[in-house]
Amino acid sequence: MSDEDPYLWLEDVSGEDALAWVRERNAETVDALTGDPGFKVLEQEMREVLDDDGRIPYVVRRGHHLYNFWQDADHVRGLWRRTTLEEYRTDRPAWEVLLDLDALAEAEGEKWAWAGSRVLAPEHRRALVLLSRDGADACVVREFDLETLEFVTDGFTVAEAKTRIGWIDHDRVWIGTDFGAGSMSTSGYPLQVRRWHRGTPLEAAELVYEGRPGDLSASGWHDDTPGFERDFVHRQIDFWNQELFLLPEDASAEPVKIDVPDDASASVHREWLTVTTKTPWLGHPAGSLLAFDFAAFLAGARQAEVLFTPDERTALGGYSWTRNHLILGTRADVSSSLELLTPGPDGWHRAPLPGLPPLSTASVTCTDPDVGDEYFHLVTGFLQPSTLYRGTAGGEDDSEPVKQSPALFDTAGLTVSQFFATSADGTRVPYFVVGPGERSGPGPTLLYGYGGFEISMVPSYSAVTGRAWLARGGTYVVAGIRGGHEYGPAWHRAALGANRVRAYEDFAAVARDLVARDITTHAQLGIEGGSNGGLLMGAMLTREPELFGAVVAHVPLLDMLRFHKLLAGASWIAEYGDPDDPADRPHLQDISPYHRIRADGPAYPPLLLLTSTRDDRVHPGHARKMAARLREAGHPVFFHEHIGGGHAGATDHRQTAFNEALVHTFLWERLTPPK
Repeated sequence: MSDEDPYLWLEDVSGEDALAWVRERNAETVDALTGDPGFKVLEQEMREVLDDDGRIPYVVRRGHHLYNFWQDADHVRGLWRRTTLEEYRTDRPAWEVLLDLDALAEAEGEKWAWAGSRVLAPEHRRALVLLSRDGADACVVREFDLETLEFVTDGFTVAEAKTRIGWIDHDRVWIGTDFGAGSMSTSGYPLQVRRWHRGTPLEAAELVYEGRPGDLSASGWHDDTPGFERDFVHRQIDFWNQELFLLPEDASAEPVKIDVPDDASASVHREWLTVTTKTPWLGHPAGSLLAFDFAAFLAGARQAEVLFTPDERTALGGYSWTRNHLILGTRADVSSSLELLTPGPDGWHRAPLPGLPPLSTASVTCTDPDVGDEYFHLVTGFLQPSTLYRGTAGGEDDSEPVKQSPALFDTAGLTVSQFFATSADGTRVPYFVVGPGERSGPGPTLLYGYGGFEISMVPSYSAVTGRAWLARGGTYVVAGIRGGHEYGPAWHRAALGANRVRAYEDFAAVARDLVARDITTHAQLGIEGGSNGGLLMGAMLTREPELFGAVVAHVPLLDMLRFHKLLAGASWIAEYGDPDDPADRPHLQDISPYHRIRADGPAYPPLLLLTSTRDDRVHPGHARKMAARLREAGHPVFFHEHIGGGHAGATDHRQTAFNEALVHTFLWERLTPPK
């Protein structure tokens, strides 16, 4: 491929010619994949799973109420609602509807999608509601009255942008948004932190902090913990480096930098500073979790309480504070454990949270750390419907199950196993296999991967995968390749920048291992991934085409020489490298699927590309141009682009059901050819 790009015109997101091309490709794909009656049956099954009213309504506590956002067949865009704990414990809680997005969308003629809320403590009478147009990351902000259930006339209102906003008190908020030239980073995120007073124009908000022009973003927030009220500013230098500042009460004084390494993550809870290390620090290895007395740390003390130290098999999974305790999550070979840690005069007491089965994932979904020691945690596995537990840290009673997902596919005869493949450099790569316990031979198999940004691939229950793939006799595989966080910071760093190929070698090793174990054949092996995982799919397509029978890429990143010029792409330079840097450009060209396409050489397996016009994170031009170049080279490719959906690819269950039916029809037809 020459340096000239004949398909740059497809980067014009809403251009007439580009959208005409999209409509033509959509029509071809719909015609090819949806004509069989089985497609509608599968699509309806997917919709039933997604709309099932037995799903767990996940909640966050705000004062006396538990808040939830819910979508189903009757509420396509969704309901923001709340209930009490007493009601939530019942099989069918009574919910108070706060905001009906379907009604709002109809009244205003906008395809509103929910983007979250900020509820003002401690009275919980006001909220900042974030609304996205058809799923984009950019959103509008409106103040909402939780007593009258109406938007506040002349309240805090912000036009569409990638805004950062949070309450200080009833009359003030921290705000970062598009204030004009120089106020946003090249990635499209706020660089200015302003204090905005009620009743004053947004443009008059007081500038408190400003990041540097090359930074990724900046944000401010208020800690409203009683007795520990304070304000912080966060400077995100790039994706993996940051600074945290405490703002002095004296507005004329300089912000106080929290003196931790830029690549560490730091947070403050009451009297504690917790730090997660990415590189060795103060004699502690990368991947440690350390706690300091915050006041003593500011005064220069550096004596740490060691809450977690990793080993070669075990990594930090995360942690959550309640008012007086810390819940620590760890993963050994990608399987979860939870511990309750309690600080005291004689150090930290540790106690395990029991009841976690092997090859499962446990995570804390909600605490209210300013008020009490209540926590909700979720336990899930590939064949184990998710169960939500509620407990009180330090209480006498064990946590109680309060909600469980229904079993929406038949697991009889299915098993979960973990294996390890050997990558090209000898590294052991973990992967899970879900499928028939007794196989008569190789069969259709779907391998999923991601391999980037410290995101771990962990066991979880998916009724969509169960119905659409496992119930039909398929085998499902999840690979924990380098670039993720399965084994901590070193596992991620091993695939950064010029070492990105390690992730691709890991994924190829898993594919070969599946064939060697007689679980599948190359012709029966399909692969799937999204976003950075879509880049992985493009890499596999163009580097190792003979290993696979079909490929699916969702909202993919594919042009690695222009990614930094498209939407939020510049924010990922710290992950991949800088195409404008002569030291980085060669390896980026080498891993760029768009630039590796060849008309000669091995045949490519068929590819399905899915994207969204409203994806303002990964530009739809990546998928569009890839499809065009593959068509030009004579390779089999299907393309579908939803007008809405954002980076999730869909904003409602109807779109999601269609996408899933499209994907699994494409895969099943190509991996199970007629006998």
